[in-house]
Amino acid sequence: MMKIFKWVTKDTNIDFLKATKMTYVVSSLLLIFAIASIAIKGFNYGIDFSGGILMELKAQDKIDLEALRKQLGEVALDEINLQTIGETGDEVVLRAQAKDMTEKEQMAAVNEIKKVLGNEYEYRRTELVGPQVGGELKKDGLIASIIAVLAISAYIWFRFEWQFALGAMIALVHDILITAGLLSFFGLDFSLTTVAAILTLAGYSVNDKVVTFDRIRENLRKFKKMPQYELINKSINDILSRTILTGLTTMFASLALFIWGGDTLRSFSFTILWGVVVGTYSSVYVAAVFLNMFDLRKAQEEKVINPFGNVE
Repeated sequence: MMKIFKWVTKDTNIDFLKATKMTYVVSSLLLIFAIASIAIKGFNYGIDFSGGILMELKAQDKIDLEALRKQLGEVALDEINLQTIGETGDEVVLRAQAKDMTEKEQMAAVNEIKKVLGNEYEYRRTELVGPQVGGELKKDGLIASIIAVLAISAYIWFRFEWQFALGAMIALVHDILITAGLLSFFGLDFSLTTVAAILTLAGYSVNDKVVTFDRIRENLRKFKKMPQYELINKSINDILSRTILTGLTTMFASLALFIWGGDTLRSFSFTILWGVVVGTYSSVYVAAVFLNMFDLRKAQEEKVINPFGNVE
């Protein structure tokens, strides 16, 4: 296994910034696509946010969705969606909109579903969320995400010069928007678990940028006559082995969750999996490229007080 990644530990001299113009185009197209998908298609809000009933059922044999739909037609609910999960076809997730229903009425609807289906199914999971609670959770999730992004940006601002903080914030918004756009496009469930995954993505992305920024600042002090373009490239190459090995380790774990974690963890694992890719990409082609627009040596000289030490 170590032989496969042996090349990662060698000194590399890749001109990452050479592809700046191309990556401007790639990032711009991805952002346009993400914003368009969110604006036109919106999100497939889970029960957490939309309110309603969610039930996970398991049958003894393969499930006939059409027959099951006809059976459930007797239940007085606004809309019932059925989706098989797993490879055997004997498990299904039932989602039902329950607008303007109280918790008591929702529970009565669940009992009605169980009555209609009888003992043919094993009821593995049942969730009930009222529309008012769902709306509050949606608002709280948005507020939590905004506060997290602002808190992260404030930390970077105090930890580094303002150019670094602004670069990190732009890259972070870039990562979150593109990820949200993909969730919208593929119609994956957007729930509280997804919000947790996005915040995890934000933490991973910023950690990667902090390591990159710290190496850039360290090299600014060490190589005082090296041109800034070369210095940023050198800094990225210096930490390339760490970036690749950390990213691959996280991706393998997320991929395992995505493949075998089931429907419940699908959105979470997808968000983390994609977040590793886009977070690593943006550290170089958004944050580092943005820094190259400024005279970092002059900015470093103007910063008289730095209350934090270097991150090794």
